[in-house]
Amino acid sequence: MHRKAVIVGALALLAWLSAPAAAQQADRWTLPIQTRTLDNGLTVVVSEDRSSPTVGVSVVYHVGMRLEPENRTGFAHLFEHLMFQGTPVAPKGVFDRVIQGGGGILNGSTRADFTNYIETAPVSALKPILWLEADRMRTLDFSPQNLRNQQDVVKEEIRVNVQNQPYGLFFWTDLNRLAFRKWANAHDGYGSFEDLENASLADVEAFHRDYYGPNNAVLGVVGDVSAREVFALAEEYFGDIPARPAPERPDVSEPLNTRERREAQADPLAQVPALAVGWKAPEQGSPDHAPMAVLTQLLAGGDASRLYQGLVKGREQLLNLDGGINWPLGGAWDYAGPTQLVLFALYKPDVEPDAVLSAIDEEIARIAREGVPEEALARSKTKLLADYVDGLEPFISRADELAKAQVLWGDAETLNRIPEWIAGVTAADVQRVARTYLTTANRTVIDRVPAAMAPARGLAAPTAPAAQPTP
Repeated sequence: MHRKAVIVGALALLAWLSAPAAAQQADRWTLPIQTRTLDNGLTVVVSEDRSSPTVGVSVVYHVGMRLEPENRTGFAHLFEHLMFQGTPVAPKGVFDRVIQGGGGILNGSTRADFTNYIETAPVSALKPILWLEADRMRTLDFSPQNLRNQQDVVKEEIRVNVQNQPYGLFFWTDLNRLAFRKWANAHDGYGSFEDLENASLADVEAFHRDYYGPNNAVLGVVGDVSAREVFALAEEYFGDIPARPAPERPDVSEPLNTRERREAQADPLAQVPALAVGWKAPEQGSPDHAPMAVLTQLLAGGDASRLYQGLVKGREQLLNLDGGINWPLGGAWDYAGPTQLVLFALYKPDVEPDAVLSAIDEEIARIAREGVPEEALARSKTKLLADYVDGLEPFISRADELAKAQVLWGDAETLNRIPEWIAGVTAADVQRVARTYLTTANRTVIDRVPAAMAPARGLAAPTAPAAQPTP
């Protein structure tokens, strides 16, 4: 969808959001979605859009960090890298050359509940893209050299993004460790050096066999194509890949916490202190899910939010503010297990962390006690919806969102229901979720301070990150 079309679509959505319920029902905005499941279990989701002679493709597998083996932290991420190392038929480099050589782009990522592989290119490249995706769904080049190479690549990512960065990723990895009790939810999905080293060739072969079959995947295609054409191509390229039994999914559910969990850390690379605050969020699809998304927008959705205006601009306690539901590895609509509403902020060295927490509590308590004025509620819903529509603009993103919705919700049509859910949130709903979830008992807090501040906080002064062997 080109930019003009997106703007028109966004304006239509915003007008729909502010219209009476009867008008909303009569003039409902929808993405065209057609779905078919092949005999081997692969689900194919297509959305036709003739506004550009391009196509977006996403293959989403229903496996992520929650399902990686215990004592193999970072394994799902490691495996995502291995998917780009070639196959016996298409050696390493072929995938990149075919797509990028025609002006396309590609990527992949690992999240808690899924792993996705995405491409966009001129529509003439659709057949080669589907052939390549089917080829690596069948099997990979499982060689000791490829495994060693990608173990080293992931370890280097850990060095760059965690060990040698101020704050590392404590607002994700450490906050989850402290907030959750089940290993699937609490462990560091980025991985440890020891666990990565212990991953064997047999491990990765079994992982591909168990989780990368067609019956555990969804193919999403958006762009200058018809559903009939895509279904035929999917049958041609994927139809002869046998279904493979996937392991039974464990129960990863957890209740809300009943007491606050706090931790203080010293950071040898940080210059100013930082605070990470998390509250366990509502279950996916529960009556509280959409209201929590609206409440999050109201509290922390950008520079106009209450916490930014109150703590960054007003009290001048914070230097910045970031966060959201399922942040930083996703958004409010793409999780299928326990997650948190996370706030991350750098705060001024002369400010006490408890003063920041008290200020946050005051804003939450005001909503819980007084509710939200209709004008403020409408602004938050409108901004949330505008961001949602904007995220569907590129074909590559739209294909990915469709495939993820089919995997995580069991129905790609969920994308057409989310605007209705947002529109239906009332001030009473927002008040209810503020009282239920944003409580001290359900809160997890990590205070991370520079080395120079550590003694004053009763912490041992940290040392610089230990050097790791160079591969």
